[in-house]
Amino acid sequence: MSNRMGIACMAVALACLGSAAQAGLLVRFVEGAPKDRFEIRNEGTCPTAAGTLMLDLSKSAGGLIFDVTGRGAGVEVFQPFEMVAGAEALASLPKVRDGQDRLELAIENLPPGGLIAFTIDVDDTLGARAITVSGAEIAGATVSHVHGQGATMATFTEGATARLSGNGC
Repeated sequence: MSNRMGIACMAVALACLGSAAQAGLLVRFVEGAPKDRFEIRNEGTCPTAAGTLMLDLSKSAGGLIFDVTGRGAGVEVFQPFEMVAGAEALASLPKVRDGQDRLELAIENLPPGGLIAFTIDVDDTLGARAITVSGAEIAGATVSHVHGQGATMATFTEGATARLSGNGC
């Protein structure tokens, strides 16, 4: 009986280790005033493969856009793209135009537990309160990671998060 229990415990431990290595990226949107924030965290045990991470707001429930200048598609307050953490994980900083609904980050290497975070203004083009964005309004937006081993994609939930699966070590 104890031998079976030991085998069962070992199987559970190995399954947990396997899922940790596959955990991947957690992308989180945090509504703020005057700046909104995106956080990309490597939740796996392997470095993130070099490639392009794309935030695509075009299918968001609120018709979201990036508002980075005082003249253009946004409403009232604007905020340019500003790195908060993890600039060293990027090959270069993106150039964001006012009113665009996509943003690409060229990731070189994001270690396990590593964080990329930036602030920017995100506006709703479909709702009554365009300057504030709720989790429900970002729902439907997607994030994808294209790299040498393939690609993964996830959709933002009403909780304002998206999880990309890992590709293993």
